[in-house]
Amino acid sequence: MRIIGIDPGIAIVGWGVIDYNGNKFSVVDYGAILTEAHTEVKHRLKIIYDELTDILTKYKPDYMAIEELFYNNNAKTVINVAQARGVALLASTNQKVEIFEYTPPQVKIAVTGYGRADKKQIQQMTKMILNLEKIPKPDDTADALAIAICHAHSFRLKSLDYRG
Repeated sequence: MRIIGIDPGIAIVGWGVIDYNGNKFSVVDYGAILTEAHTEVKHRLKIIYDELTDILTKYKPDYMAIEELFYNNNAKTVINVAQARGVALLASTNQKVEIFEYTPPQVKIAVTGYGRADKKQIQQMTKMILNLEKIPKPDDTADALAIAICHAHSFRLKSLDYRG
């Protein structure tokens, strides 16, 4: 199965495409969609949509795993991230890619086994699980790969439940 993980943001959208077959991971590609800070939000959203649509068209994932929105103290940041997240959901829906959403603690548990793992622990485990030489940069890219790993593990557990 091919999974694209998405870490949504307005300035940086991290993405990572992995294949997961027979409990084995292989990295297809990963990167980040970057938008300029002084660009109008509507133009930033169009950049995100267009680039993500190109990525989805190129790699043809079976599933999109995306982080659920979590609230912080800055309402403007939450609104902008929510808009970028909505654009990612729209791009995936238009490409007929099934979407799964995960909370940050779900991703942490799936990757490290600990729901309160810090960012460095998640990045290090992502690097190990995917057999990468170094932790992908920017951090949003490593986070996107972790979200994809989370979906692979969750999907495997769900399929085991059906067989049991």
